[in-house]
Amino acid sequence: MNKIILRFQLPLICGIVFSTGPLLSPAQDSAFNKYGLLVISNAGQLQTSYRKDPSREMTDLKKCIPGIQLELRYAGRNNFMHQQLYPFITTTYLRKQAADSLALVQKELNQIGLGLKIFDAYRPYSVTEKMWEPVKDDRYAADPKKGSGHNRGAAVDLTILNVRSNKELDMGTGFDNFSDTAHHAFSGLPVGILQNRSLLKTMMEKHGFKALDTEWWHYSLYNAAGFELLDVNFAILKKLNSTPLINKKNNHVKRKSSGVL
Repeated sequence: MNKIILRFQLPLICGIVFSTGPLLSPAQDSAFNKYGLLVISNAGQLQTSYRKDPSREMTDLKKCIPGIQLELRYAGRNNFMHQQLYPFITTTYLRKQAADSLALVQKELNQIGLGLKIFDAYRPYSVTEKMWEPVKDDRYAADPKKGSGHNRGAAVDLTILNVRSNKELDMGTGFDNFSDTAHHAFSGLPVGILQNRSLLKTMMEKHGFKALDTEWWHYSLYNAAGFELLDVNFAILKKLNSTPLINKKNNHVKRKSSGVL
């Protein structure tokens, strides 16, 4: 479940939210929550951040990364919570910067007959709040007082698989194993397993990600703290991904010039 704990609160984001059609029905703008964190929770505010910086766009991983395999554990019951935390989804999302970097990892692994399998990527902030309750250990779950790299669309839980056999490489433990054995520093494992973990870490760090010490499967962008916390649902992300960002910009310009806000 990974849940990197980020240590810095983001600056206040100010701006006017422009309506861009039926998707942006009246909704509350992002606001400070009970922990004093600014959390974006609607499409309008998210699109405003996109226009300021296109690298913040939430990108569909299946569209962005050829051959990527997904086993989205929180969209089913095969997870440490033993309950479905996401709606039924067939893809997941990361910020464009993270998705582009992950595509480079996939491309390099493909050259040696390997590829990536994703367990989790973007996670709505409200789901992180639910996950914290049974764990309350910031080595393995993100404290809602700080938020998670997953909530920022800048962290991913993943492993490596053999493309031909479609079997995962042996990493010594399964996903969401809350024990010392899952730590990167744990060395009491067969050499082959340690090499598999090292391969994943080397590839991810080469392309701009950093590891979480306590979870071999969890990586976040080195600059994850610079992205806003999100509690935007997957249906909104799917809708936003159906329209290229350049069209969103053009639509915004047309509406602004016609006096529609």
